[in-house]
Amino acid sequence: MPAGGRPTVRSRRLGTALRRYRQDAKLDQPQAAEVIASSQARISRMESGQATPRVIEVRLLLDAYGVTDPQVRGKLEDLAKHSKKRGWWLEYAAYLRPDYLDHIALEDDAIRIRQWQPVLVPGLLQTTAYAEAVIAGGPKTLDPEQVSRLVKVRQRRQARILEDGVPYSAILWEAAIEHPLAGAQTHREQLSAILEIGKRDNISVQVLPFSVGALAAAVSGFSAFSFDSESAVEAVTMDDLMSSSVMESANDLAVYASSYDLLSSAALTPEASAELIAGKLRRWEEEAS
Repeated sequence: MPAGGRPTVRSRRLGTALRRYRQDAKLDQPQAAEVIASSQARISRMESGQATPRVIEVRLLLDAYGVTDPQVRGKLEDLAKHSKKRGWWLEYAAYLRPDYLDHIALEDDAIRIRQWQPVLVPGLLQTTAYAEAVIAGGPKTLDPEQVSRLVKVRQRRQARILEDGVPYSAILWEAAIEHPLAGAQTHREQLSAILEIGKRDNISVQVLPFSVGALAAAVSGFSAFSFDSESAVEAVTMDDLMSSSVMESANDLAVYASSYDLLSSAALTPEASAELIAGKLRRWEEEAS
């Protein structure tokens, strides 16, 4: 059983891939079980993420499924090796929802992250003051200690793009830039931080302008993750009031990958986005003087 008594994101990703390759090879679960001299129940548990296969089992199954690509095999073997790996976020497991832990695990594994956010500045770009304001101002009443803990988690998450240099692309609706949700001064400091962080080679920030029309309202905020060099979207998370949902089916991923491309094409370029943000900051400074 994966750590924590529930399927981990890594074990689910591995299981989903093994099921897909088995089906592509036109084999059923009993036939796959024969390959590793085990039971259909074990294959079922492996494919659902409830059980973690050993590396040798992964190799035997991929051989039987005709999967020869060394990159694919290496990636799945790594998932088998590290599916129980304890991430830093488990220090906070007692205080965080399991679905949020799944999101962080995806973020930590990803080699490319893309986000669309129509309302707030994404967490990976938030300053400490902005994060404190939006967390404390949410619909759930939190005491100062809980807010502080969640802000620390958000700061730890930011290491993926600020320290590890993972390629990160964010698209924000102009509303998230124009309308302060965290106090005027905090908002201005947040926008200044976006301008600074956007200068990094691995980070791209685009603004979807009001002039685009209904597109912003048609697509809810989401995060898309890629785990190999081809940068295909391999997992998507969406947040609502009570939870985060992880989507991994091929049909869902194709829709969100297409939606992100559509939003990116409609948004201003990173350079024009920076000019828009800088212009708003200048306007507010002039109004305040």
